[in-house]
Amino acid sequence: MTIDFRPSWMDDDLELYRGSVRRFVETEMQPDDEAARKRGHVGKEIWRRAGELGLLCTDIPGRYGGADGDFRHEAVLYEEMARRSLTGMCPSIHSIVAHYFLNHGTEAQKHAFLPRMARGEIVGALAMTEPGAGSDLQALRTRAERRGDHYVLNGAKTFITNGFLAGVVLVAAKTDSAAGAGGTSILIVETDDCPGFRVGRLLDKIGLKAQDTCELFFDDVRVPADRVLGGVAGQGFYQMMSDLPYERLIIGVMAAAAMEGAYEAALEYVRYREAFGRPLVEFQNTRFKLAEIATTIKATRCFIDRCVEDLVAGRLDTASASMAKLWGSEQQGRVVDECLQLFGGYGFMNETMVGRMYGDARIQRIYGGTSEIMKEVIARAM
Repeated sequence: MTIDFRPSWMDDDLELYRGSVRRFVETEMQPDDEAARKRGHVGKEIWRRAGELGLLCTDIPGRYGGADGDFRHEAVLYEEMARRSLTGMCPSIHSIVAHYFLNHGTEAQKHAFLPRMARGEIVGALAMTEPGAGSDLQALRTRAERRGDHYVLNGAKTFITNGFLAGVVLVAAKTDSAAGAGGTSILIVETDDCPGFRVGRLLDKIGLKAQDTCELFFDDVRVPADRVLGGVAGQGFYQMMSDLPYERLIIGVMAAAAMEGAYEAALEYVRYREAFGRPLVEFQNTRFKLAEIATTIKATRCFIDRCVEDLVAGRLDTASASMAKLWGSEQQGRVVDECLQLFGGYGFMNETMVGRMYGDARIQRIYGGTSEIMKEVIARAM
């Protein structure tokens, strides 16, 4: 009997869609993954190809160029990538940016950017984190000063996913230093032919080697006043807070799928790998470890699936999303570590998928809000 980790929210139409996603992942993403890990990014062509196939912005309404789907369609792509440790292309950040436009942008902003994002013509990035701010979004030093019909933007951002390839960046900046959280705005910066905008170095990470994560610099960048997200300054902090549950559930979904991929790889390995004249799976310790791992994955899957259903129904609350992120990312780290142990020395090799998963898993407890921040959010809801 095989343990079934199939999501509870799947249906026949989604199964057909998953087949299309799987073919794209296996035939167009996997072959280039090794090269992408060496150069530090996947390039823009894979984004355009994903857009051509209708795999981007799937939960964005069709009137804005999306696929008229829902979060489940997004989750299918995240899962198929995470199961194979394909972390170079980051459609999750791309979709988060799209949802900033959808939820907070003006009609003109939605029509200007969402269709191009859905087609993969431009890649979206979110520039919040600064060298000295980390998770404290109220401690921003990036400034945008209003001068006539423009803002002049100055500052630096770091750890920016998709930053190297980005065609549009949503930049969190202070537009009124005296107004506290109410003085924060999100500015829309198009990177092509943008004087004063500069991409810094591709950062050397312990995981996510194929994912472009970099520094961004803004030196007197002129941003038209109508490129403030939503058209009204001072709404940035509210906009950032309201979209966090979506982001945190994405991390939970990827965690569950990565655990499943690691488990399946470990199960296959111990069935043929021998020690002392017999397969590893015949040792009680191996079987017990696999039983513990499968139980953790099953429990995680049930909770994450419930959160997915709640998000689709419009009832996912901030505390539950934070729990999904906290539980999923913490268990991912533990499960992948246990799976690596079953591989022995081979698990420590970057050529082994589980070894790559080990390095990739560590950031899950940090980005999107650290585990410590998640606990604080959950505690405040008690």
